Amino acid sequence: MRFDIITIHPELLSGPFSHSILKRAQDKGLVEVHFHDLRDYTLDKHNRVDDYQFGGGAGMVMTIEPIDRCISALKAERDYDEVIYMTPDGEQFDQPMANRLSTKGNMIILCGHYKGIDQRVRDHFITKEISIGDYVLTGGELAAAVVCDAVIRLIPGVISDETSALFDSHQDGMLAPPVYTRPAEYKGWKIPDVLLSGNERLIEDWRHEQALKRTQERRPDYLSDDGMK
Repeated sequence: MRFDIITIHPELLSGPFSHSILKRAQDKGLVEVHFHDLRDYTLDKHNRVDDYQFGGGAGMVMTIEPIDRCISALKAERDYDEVIYMTPDGEQFDQPMANRLSTKGNMIILCGHYKGIDQRVRDHFITKEISIGDYVLTGGELAAAVVCDAVIRLIPGVISDETSALFDSHQDGMLAPPVYTRPAEYKGWKIPDVLLSGNERLIEDWRHEQALKRTQERRPDYLSDDGMK
């Protein structure tokens, strides 16, 4: 899998991809992540990639030409499954979408700024628009990192225990149950006895009950009409 991320601030992205699971995934050769500075593709002598809106209005708009030049240069080198634009008015990112994207090959992610990008980019280049929440960030870099993190960890071989990702919150339409580790008692706070029972069936039943309870309390929209999974 390969991600080509188009940005005007590549330095914002270096940190998230240089540590932990994302770095190991790259070191293993399971994923490639490349950053492309959009200013390298502008013909403007001042390296500008934005301009005033037609019709007036507050805020600048990212211009079409450098984006076209960058995307076209990348597409001349390889095929892409998706050209993604990170935008607050895109489709809400969730675990099922992360699962689908993890089966893709090459993807371009365009990070927006200012008031957004010229609509013609969205009309003619973008294949998928994604939002990570109903709020506005100063740019799409952090959102792009979130999407990449959620997708890359699902690639076989990225996480040492590949079954772990299958039991994450949201993966099966429910939130994950509480988890505990040593010591079994701390300051008088004890873990549930069932977790020390050694009875796998009882433990599994307890975890399902706790997951259902947590989901009912925090994300009732995940549950069916009768409240049961």
